[in-house]
Amino acid sequence: MTITCFIRYQIDPFQRENFRRYSENWGRIIPRLGGHLLGYFLPHEGTNDEAWGLVAFDSLAAYEAYRTRLKTDPESRANFALAQEQRFILREWRTFTEVVEGTLGKEAQHDRRDL
Repeated sequence: MTITCFIRYQIDPFQRENFRRYSENWGRIIPRLGGHLLGYFLPHEGTNDEAWGLVAFDSLAAYEAYRTRLKTDPESRANFALAQEQRFILREWRTFTEVVEGTLGKEAQHDRRDL
């Protein structure tokens, strides 16, 4: 994975469960259309109107091909329509990032004396 599309959402905190359903739908759609879904994240503590989605791709060209498939896929279009109809997404930002080699997916290490 070369790049990650880092999506920041401002959501209606009173429609948290609608955003959860929207995110779960992407859990099926994104991998099927060629994106590597790292996850969707709902607010838990602190700010209650900020959610995140992270999707990785091998290149910007792979992302553009994915976006083309996204626009024509019936399940994808239905999920976008759900968000528009229910209006639980108030604002959305997209940032493209690259991973710093050797830092992604590092497991926690415990001091053996603590076990």
